[in-house]
Amino acid sequence: MGSVTYRFGGFDLDPGLGELCHDRRPIRIEPRAFALLCYLVEHRDRVVSKKELLDTVWDGGFVTEAALTTGLRTVRLAIGDTGRQQGFIRTVHGRGYQFVAPTTESPTGSAAAAVADTTAAPITTVAADTAAGSRDIIRFCRTADGTRIAWAATGTGPPLVKTANWLSRIDLERTTTLFTHWFEGLTRGRRLIRYDERGSGLSDSASGFTLDEWMDDLDAVADAAGLGRFPLLGVSQGGPLAVAYAARRPERVSRLVLCAAFARGRLARATTAAERAEADLDMKLTLAGWNEQNRSYLRFFGAQFFAGDAPHRWDEFTSYQHLTASAANGARFLEEQSRFDVTDLARRVSCPTLIVHSRDDPRIPVSEAIELAELIPDSQLVLLDGRNHLLTADEPAWPRFLDEMYAFLAEEGPRRG
Repeated sequence: MGSVTYRFGGFDLDPGLGELCHDRRPIRIEPRAFALLCYLVEHRDRVVSKKELLDTVWDGGFVTEAALTTGLRTVRLAIGDTGRQQGFIRTVHGRGYQFVAPTTESPTGSAAAAVADTTAAPITTVAADTAAGSRDIIRFCRTADGTRIAWAATGTGPPLVKTANWLSRIDLERTTTLFTHWFEGLTRGRRLIRYDERGSGLSDSASGFTLDEWMDDLDAVADAAGLGRFPLLGVSQGGPLAVAYAARRPERVSRLVLCAAFARGRLARATTAAERAEADLDMKLTLAGWNEQNRSYLRFFGAQFFAGDAPHRWDEFTSYQHLTASAANGARFLEEQSRFDVTDLARRVSCPTLIVHSRDDPRIPVSEAIELAELIPDSQLVLLDGRNHLLTADEPAWPRFLDEMYAFLAEEGPRRG
């Protein structure tokens, strides 16, 4: 297979070199998704069953069909296909999938030699579940220490910057059913700017995992986007970073919105031996699930984020996580975030702040939201009825969150950024 380059619809696929190009420009794609595309193209003469794909592309390891579904979304996103159009990959219900685009083969080397070095060029990706013609432009910038950070802007209007939080992949988020509603909701008359922090997604790997480095990532993205002063949204583990940034960069943050956020990570807020033991157990179960692909452990972690939903949502969440970072990086993220403590910085936040939290959030207790409201001087607290740590599209708390956020941002008045 390595001696052949496959050509279809303006794309060049070289399995041997591990390259996918479009019009001689490289397209970044997660390795497992690349292997999935290669297998479908190589076996395009027939329908390939789900079982065969899981057994071959995933090497027979324990994974659910949610991993395959996410992998197919990634492939379709990379080649501009959608589940509705199916111009490249056709779903044969009850049987599997078939690559159906007209394809030619040529000796490897002819396509690769013509590809210029476009590392710093923007990457255009088509979001599978958006309106026809809707595109994200994924760009790259560099921090002061030279780390390359992937970022993207969606929508038009005044800016709204969202800090990175627990393991992101900006090229996949819009096509993952867990998060599509966030894009529809956060881009109503706003230009949403988001990014992958170092060590996650399309950004460079990280040598360290510190709050200062993650602040540098945000600085680089804001500069690359040409922003002066802007409202900042921090969700979940992105909350402490947003608090720290607002405190240390008061000239940049006009308003702060915190959703499901906290000032102290689980280990930092543990004051008794029992609480420390519980925090340690939570960490060990999560890491064991990642390292051993243990379904029960993985569900334990997913259930904390989507307690109000069915188990299939937990599976989809854990499958998505594995596309965002290595198990080693995931472990380091967890360990560092569990030790976050921005209580002193929270007292220094001077901009108006909206704090929104679900009353029965099992991942971050509501007491953490109350503590933030006590610490941040000019803050207001809104409690939502619900059990999900990350809000879903079909719960009443979601439109309530959007209403509260937009009303809060409207108080700022028109700004340019």
